[in-house]
Amino acid sequence: MNSPAISIPQAPKSSGDSSIGGILLASGKISPENAERVLRMQKELGIRFGEAAQRLGLITEADIQQVLARQFDYPYLQAGEKRYDDRLLAAYQPFSPQVESLRAVRSQLMLRWFARGRNALTVIEVNPTDGGAIFSANLAVVFSQLGERTLLVDANLRQPGLHSVFDLPAGPGLSDVLAGRADSSVIARIDSFISLSVLSAGTLPPNPLELLSRPGFAGLNTTLAGAYDVVLYCAAPCSLGADALALAARTGGVLLVARKNHTLQADIAAVAEEVVSGGAEVVGAVMVDY
Repeated sequence: MNSPAISIPQAPKSSGDSSIGGILLASGKISPENAERVLRMQKELGIRFGEAAQRLGLITEADIQQVLARQFDYPYLQAGEKRYDDRLLAAYQPFSPQVESLRAVRSQLMLRWFARGRNALTVIEVNPTDGGAIFSANLAVVFSQLGERTLLVDANLRQPGLHSVFDLPAGPGLSDVLAGRADSSVIARIDSFISLSVLSAGTLPPNPLELLSRPGFAGLNTTLAGAYDVVLYCAAPCSLGADALALAARTGGVLLVARKNHTLQADIAAVAEEVVSGGAEVVGAVMVDY
């Protein structure tokens, strides 16, 4: 079978007014009429636009911090904004200890894997309830916050879930691309973040392992790795089949995800051994606590 024909559009460059006032207007935090009130106070008192808006009770300190984050290309969301999964801490609680730990994982991966010219990595959870999907989603967000062009691929063609994490409609995705029934238009840009895109799993196929084992997937992986700085494949748990090992063989590297007080050490060791036997490298392992 030939490799799927897919071309990746370049991420659009940011445009528009990047001032605090411009961002507040564009985001709907203040109206044009209120902006005029803010400008009058700003001129009368000789203070910053954001401070004037706060004094008038139009915005909060949290709003100011979010605008500053956008000015410095570090976007995040406030609680209740968008309809993403609440467990997407990198989006809603970017300064929490948990997200600091994610950044530490990101730094290690940059040094141990991506700095070596490798752009794709498979994330494997040992058991179905180990939290691999939500961890992959958070990791993708922190990579995008670093400015890396990041693609998160839901390669769990058995029990996918990443589309719901980012509030994406269920529709064509990876399986459809591999079957030649879809193209790059199924890759969704996550507008809340500057450099993040998601490729959902798509239609549940009757032959997930075969789809991921065919030469077509190797060609697709090469194309994606050439278009993005970081490509993260979220694999199905090893207990559901050998899909994860097929992905690992193509990307060459694996990050294992285990759950605190839940995943058995023997199971982690068994998966790591299978990965290595398949010719891939275990780049690291993380323990999550959800």
